[in-house]
Amino acid sequence: MGGGHGHGHGGTTYKGVTIHQPKRWHTVTGKGLCAVMWFWVMYRAKQDAPVVLGWRHPWDGHGDHGSEH
Repeated sequence: MGGGHGHGHGGTTYKGVTIHQPKRWHTVTGKGLCAVMWFWVMYRAKQDAPVVLGWRHPWDGHGDHGSEH
């Protein structure tokens, strides 16, 4: 199914499944995308926390737009 049977290419075999070591660019890219994800989560939490926690309604705090109409 998945290729050779452990030809000594730096992997760990457990119950017949060989897990190979990731290349450096996989690790760096994964950490970078993880950082982007957490920055986005924290940004959205800062923006949306009062609404999510029920401290204010989504339509509150956008200024008084009704005075013109």
